[in-house]
Amino acid sequence: MNKVDELLLEEIVGKDLKKADALNIRKNGESIERKVSPFINIVPKKDKNGIDVFVKDDVKFGIIHIPVIITESGLTDIVYNDFYIGKNSNVIIMAGCGIHNDLHKDSEHDGIHRFFLSENSKVQYVEKHYGEGLGSGKRILNPTTEVYMKSGSLMKMDTLQIKGVDDTIRITKAELAENTTLVVNEKILTNKAQKAYTKFIVELNGENSSVNLTSRSVATEDSYQEFKSDIIGNTKCYAHVECDGILKDKGCIKAIPQIYAKNIDANLIHEAAIGKIAGEQLLKLMSLGLSEKKAEEAIIQGFLK
Repeated sequence: MNKVDELLLEEIVGKDLKKADALNIRKNGESIERKVSPFINIVPKKDKNGIDVFVKDDVKFGIIHIPVIITESGLTDIVYNDFYIGKNSNVIIMAGCGIHNDLHKDSEHDGIHRFFLSENSKVQYVEKHYGEGLGSGKRILNPTTEVYMKSGSLMKMDTLQIKGVDDTIRITKAELAENTTLVVNEKILTNKAQKAYTKFIVELNGENSSVNLTSRSVATEDSYQEFKSDIIGNTKCYAHVECDGILKDKGCIKAIPQIYAKNIDANLIHEAAIGKIAGEQLLKLMSLGLSEKKAEEAIIQGFLK
C-alpha cells in the first residue's frame, strides 16, 4: 500500500487497523490482506466477489475490519459479504469505502452486506463512506445492508457519509424476531451537486421487537437528499423513526417516513424536521469570536456528531 491507500484507510477505519482480530482489506476489486483468528474466520466466496465471515458461539468480544479502497478511475467494484454471528457472541465490525479519483472516469463501489444474528448475539456495525481526488470522474457508493435477527439479538448500526461522495443509493432491510433490538444512526453530508438516496425497510415480526432509527442530514450548495423509511409492525412491537435535516445555500432534502401498524399492540412513531441553521445558534457562536462561516461549520459538525 502507498500513502494514498493509508490515508484512505485512516479516514474510514482509523489508525488501529492492525489491532483487529480479523481483517480483510480490499483494493481496486481484489483482496490484498487478510487475517483470521481461532474464533473468527474469513472465507472467500467461490461463486462471486466477496467473503463469508464466521463468528463462533460465545465470543465475548471481537473486532473485525473489512475496509474497501478504490484508487483506480473507471473501476466498478461489486462485492457480496455475508456475516454469520454465533449465539451469545459480541463483535464490532468496521466497514466502509474510500474512493480516490484524480481522473475523468467514474469510480464506483457497490457493497451488498448480509448479517445473520443468532440468538442473544450482539453486533456493532460501523460503516463510513468517503470520497476525494481532483478528477472530474464521479465517486459513487451504493451500499445495501440486510439484517436478519433471531431471538434476543441486538444490532447497532452507525453509518456515516463523511464527504466527497457524488452519488449514493443506500438501502437497508431488516427482519426482527422476538425480543430483538435494532438501533440505526445515519449521518450524511452532501455539497456541490451531490445526490444521496436512503431507504429503510424494517419488518417487526416478533413480539417485543424494537427499532430506533435516526437520520441526520446536511445538504449544502446544490446537493439533494431523499430519505424514505417503511416500518411494518406485525405484532406487539415498538418503533421510533426520526429524520432531521439542515439546509444551506440551495440544498434540498425530502423526507418520506412511513409506518404501517398491522397489529393492535404495534406502537410506531415517526418524526421529521427540516430547516436552516437557527439564527440564535449562529449569534451565540459569533458572540464568542467566530466568523459566520466558522460558526456554521461548527453547528454542522456538532449536528453530525
